[in-house]
Amino acid sequence: MKSWRVLAIALSFLLLSGCLVSFKEPLPADQAAPAALLGKWTSKNAWGEALNLELTRVAANRYRAVSYPKSRPKEREAYDFTVSRHGSRWYLSAPVPDKFGGHFTIAGFELTDKHELVVYNLDLEQIHQAQGQEALSGEPFDTKEGEGVLISNPLEQVFAWLDDPANSDVFVEAARFQRSAK
Repeated sequence: MKSWRVLAIALSFLLLSGCLVSFKEPLPADQAAPAALLGKWTSKNAWGEALNLELTRVAANRYRAVSYPKSRPKEREAYDFTVSRHGSRWYLSAPVPDKFGGHFTIAGFELTDKHELVVYNLDLEQIHQAQGQEALSGEPFDTKEGEGVLISNPLEQVFAWLDDPANSDVFVEAARFQRSAK
């Protein structure tokens, strides 16, 4: 899980406590990322180790996150992703490795006035509640790293649920990055 957790920290991308919400569809590559997202960022991982994150454009509306521990710059992990602005939120989507259930993950992100990149994961417990209320449907899955759920609703239905102000607490902060000094 270490390599995926770096992505999770980087863009989410997403495995808080080994729990993962994944989707059958990725975000379409039909929107450009905000220019301020691209570039070099720094943070610390869950173990206090300094991390570097480089976000670049690789094709039209397709991006790559390359993350690595500052102390071991040759240990790079690269993940491609797309972005979408829906309502007042920015989202990113990346493929999930098969060993973590496959499919795609969706995370939220924001660029703050303090020049920080904040990445948000979907809270698995909130997703379970939405399933119990039949607002979302999906199937549970297990990996050696923890449980997850594969949401089967079309993205339009997922975004309608996410955009409802009653669901504003569905995201939890996963990582906070500062712009790297030039």
